[in-house]
Amino acid sequence: MAVYTQIGAEDMAALVAEFDVGELVSAKGIAEGVSNSNWLLDTTGRDGKGARFILTMYEFRIELEDLPYFLSLLDHLAGRGCAVPRTIHDRAGALYRMRGDKALALIEFLPGVSVSEPTPAQARAVGTALAQMHLASADFAGSRENGMGLAEWQRLFDACGAEGLARIDPDLAGLVAEHMPRIAAQWPADLPRSVIHADLFPDNVLMLGDKVTGLIDFYFACNDIMAYDVAVTHAAWCFDGSGRSFDPAVSAALLEGYESVRPLLPEERAALPLLAQGAAMRFTSSRAYDWLNTPADALVVRKDPMAFARRLQFYAANPAIFDTNAFA
Repeated sequence: MAVYTQIGAEDMAALVAEFDVGELVSAKGIAEGVSNSNWLLDTTGRDGKGARFILTMYEFRIELEDLPYFLSLLDHLAGRGCAVPRTIHDRAGALYRMRGDKALALIEFLPGVSVSEPTPAQARAVGTALAQMHLASADFAGSRENGMGLAEWQRLFDACGAEGLARIDPDLAGLVAEHMPRIAAQWPADLPRSVIHADLFPDNVLMLGDKVTGLIDFYFACNDIMAYDVAVTHAAWCFDGSGRSFDPAVSAALLEGYESVRPLLPEERAALPLLAQGAAMRFTSSRAYDWLNTPADALVVRKDPMAFARRLQFYAANPAIFDTNAFA
């Protein structure tokens, strides 16, 4: 269970009392998540009819100075009508509270489940929601660099070393050596930018049927190329878990949904094959590093880097999937 820090019942009730959400009814630890402690809270609500929230304690990988960006972004997007959870401010108006040296935030609970085998209709809804988020964040005042950009991919691969990559798969070091320099050299610098989610995998989307009820976990959000965010989402949604099987119907629907709200510029569309290779390289790098550096007894389940290395090879070999006529 992803609850690294225990909070007793009395302390939890006192914490909830700092927010105008009624009295605590129950608190249950949530197993999902690998970097934070999370609880599902039920309270009496302001009107006595009951309310539900997610309480998060930020344990690892989140810099305290980044929290105002992440939490204010949720408020901004929710205020623009996007399907994201609002941050619940405390009675003094603060976005988060401190418990010792760790920050705690109370977030609105949204209904829905994450899909494991998305349909084209679900992918279309996700593409639509992503475009809405990009447009809604255009006037967001916050700014944050992408901490998982090209330089970080290279740093992670260097930390793995050729021998480490070979322990994952005999072909991985050669694949990185072949594609990483080319992707870095050709990476576009002048495409339209806004706030991007940068990690919109199916488990970061809540759905009821074909409707998106929530985009969640914005902790990689940053200001970067919007078409790159499309590419990340494409890589996350359009393949099976192993990266061996590509679903053209899901691909077409995802892109159609996005363009129904924000049509891609010709230069964005032309860059998508390279951006998709970059997206696959980004997750290959972080998964490879975690694969080699996660202790065997850790709570975190290691994810196969080759699932995204295969996506990289597919994108490099099939750039035409992003052509206009491929959307039909």
